[in-house]
Amino acid sequence: MPVISAPVDFNEEELYVDLQSIVGHSLFLKCEGFNFAGSIKLKAALSMVEAAEWAGDLRPGSVLVESSSGNLGVALSLIAASKGYDFVCVTDARCNLSARRIMEALGCRVHVIDEPASSNGLLGARIAYVRALCAADDRYVWLNQYANADNWKAHFRTTGPAIARQFPGLDVLFVGAGTTGTLMGCARYFRESQRKVRVVAVDSVGSVTFGGEPGRRMIPGLGTSVRPALLNESYVDDVVLVEEPDTVRACHRLARRGFLFGGSTGTVVSGAASWLDQHDAHGLTAVAISPDLGERYLETLYHPQWLHEVYGADVLGADVLGADVVDAKAMESEPLGSQPPLAGNGLGPEPLHTAALGTGGVGGAAAGNARLGTAGSGLVGDGALAADLAGDLGGDRCEFRAH
Repeated sequence: MPVISAPVDFNEEELYVDLQSIVGHSLFLKCEGFNFAGSIKLKAALSMVEAAEWAGDLRPGSVLVESSSGNLGVALSLIAASKGYDFVCVTDARCNLSARRIMEALGCRVHVIDEPASSNGLLGARIAYVRALCAADDRYVWLNQYANADNWKAHFRTTGPAIARQFPGLDVLFVGAGTTGTLMGCARYFRESQRKVRVVAVDSVGSVTFGGEPGRRMIPGLGTSVRPALLNESYVDDVVLVEEPDTVRACHRLARRGFLFGGSTGTVVSGAASWLDQHDAHGLTAVAISPDLGERYLETLYHPQWLHEVYGADVLGADVLGADVVDAKAMESEPLGSQPPLAGNGLGPEPLHTAALGTGGVGGAAAGNARLGTAGSGLVGDGALAADLAGDLGGDRCEFRAH
């Protein structure tokens, strides 16, 4: 039997769900949420912390600080508690309440940003706060998940090889795009091992990662308001954009079969189903990566009132849930607990942008010190926030591609 002494010692690497009966195509979902952090982010978090320790940037008395929408923050909270570091997670109002509570239970100090930056949104405001902390106190160490090569290297060493072992004849791999660490690590692995695998990136409408127009995004995880520095599009064969209502429908379709997955998983599954619908998928071996499970989304994706307020009463549709589902309007009196209010956070009720692939998918057919920036990579210079973010997080946008 497995016996561990540290929480990072356990991670289920080889669990897959056959989704053919749900999406109508042969598709295997690699489940990455079965570890003590509850998500795939444990791999990147551990890789970045250990690299910073080896480089001497992170040592006794250091205070970790990171910008996160939730899952990486939980993973770093777990690692910090295990190793004896203090940790400050800078997040925003879109972070799920349960993720914040988990971080706090593990000893993390959580700072929530309420107001977006003028040109780079909530992410820009989060990064500005991180930089201010590092400039004020040289004990703070920012790992910078958006530009840290040890993020993608974690998946080059683990996730990619694990998939290759189980599926030596793999044809298509679907990977969600957030910081693009998982995407780049897996894509680089298959390219450098000379395997003919088509890598399809799945992103959210409203994300600028692949050159799209910025827009409202209410589900944390995938997508970003600043193009990630880790992204190298030459490793990506196709890009699929998914509307958030399709993410919701995919999650609920999976839940009705007993699989409670998180929002990022719903996006990836919906995008994979759309891509397979539009290509000759007969005989293809296809794998999609599920970043996390659904328990942290009970007050958002799986709460009828939240869905009603954000997407409207008909977001789910009878084809997803069936006639036995309670109408969301009847749930309006049910409290949402301490979930951040939808109004007043700068996100507003404006309509969603149109997705490049329509509404198919499952629901339908360093400033101040050398520790700032990537650990071991030197200083991030002073200057305007927008210019600094371009250096920290990704530079110029690329041309949008959808297939």
